[in-house]
Amino acid sequence: MSSVSTSAAAAKGLDGVVVASTGISQVFGNEGRLVYRGYSIGQLAGKATFEEVCHLLWKGHLPNQVELDEIRSMMSARRALPEAVLATIKAMPASTDPMDDLRTGASAIGAALPISGPATYEQALTLTAMFPTIVATFDRLRKGKEPIAPRADLSHAANYLYMLTGNIPHESHVKSLDTYLVLLADHGMNASTFTARVIASTESDICSAVVGGIGALKGPLHGGAPALVMDMLDQIGAQNNIKPWIDRALDGHIKLMGFGHRVYKTTDPRAEILRTMAQQSSTPEFFALARGTEEYALEELHRRKSDQRLYTNVEFYSAAVLNSVGLDRDLFPSTFAISRVSGWTAHVLEQMVGNRLIRPQSEYTGRTDLVFTPVSERP
Repeated sequence: MSSVSTSAAAAKGLDGVVVASTGISQVFGNEGRLVYRGYSIGQLAGKATFEEVCHLLWKGHLPNQVELDEIRSMMSARRALPEAVLATIKAMPASTDPMDDLRTGASAIGAALPISGPATYEQALTLTAMFPTIVATFDRLRKGKEPIAPRADLSHAANYLYMLTGNIPHESHVKSLDTYLVLLADHGMNASTFTARVIASTESDICSAVVGGIGALKGPLHGGAPALVMDMLDQIGAQNNIKPWIDRALDGHIKLMGFGHRVYKTTDPRAEILRTMAQQSSTPEFFALARGTEEYALEELHRRKSDQRLYTNVEFYSAAVLNSVGLDRDLFPSTFAISRVSGWTAHVLEQMVGNRLIRPQSEYTGRTDLVFTPVSERP
């Protein structure tokens, strides 16, 4: 048997491999810092609105008041879905996964508008504006309710909550969700962003790139984890069950959801912000359960796996915050996408500047010496 391999060993999961240059965001894993266009995330979360951060990611600077008024007006004017998209969503079974609905709805937008040619700022803005409408429309329909038209006088976060419930949301819920959207808008060269940039590098349209990003985000190792955190907390149930439950899970080599990150080697800065938000917005009983679980889990992870530098990641307290604003847990991944589409589209726009097709090599480990025989001669 003979085989061939590349001269350089393959980096599993592309660990340490630089695949692009970007000025959009960067994760400084050893320092526990996340930067958007020069601003540390703590400078933006709870201070800048999601619309301001969209402008920052797309245009490279925070908007002045005239620019902010313009982007708000443009986004609110683009929230309504084309009839063909609405018909597509209505045709989906109520049992459809909300991420499948979002992926299908986003693809339908690309066909209905249509979106084609080189990516533009207006296309990025349109897709971002329509994402909450896709999610809220499907959620209403699957519950046997009529969809609610978007309101132009509400912010991006407030309008999403309004379209889900039909009620003007409480200001504290709007603030929590808006801060969540800011925190999750971009995060360096993560799996879904890389997917979107690869598709964009082929000179496909921005909608195709975004649909690819949704497909990557759907995986439980990326965007599906917050709902799994809630499942874990449900199973623990009470503070006096934290220790035995975690001990059994770790003894059985079961992964604890919401801990560890491929890049951060200390606490995820977004988790620090979300922890404070969760304490303010959750019931005392729920926060005590979540905080107690976090503290004991970290104690045991550091004791048992001291070489792995495992800390709380963004998914752990994302679950608590999204739960506190009233979202069904199966909407957590699609709400993540409502935020991250701003980052995906920013990266697609950046990829188009001096674009070069992304075409990495692979390490071949198969045989090269096999000889073809007709089917009649095969054993």
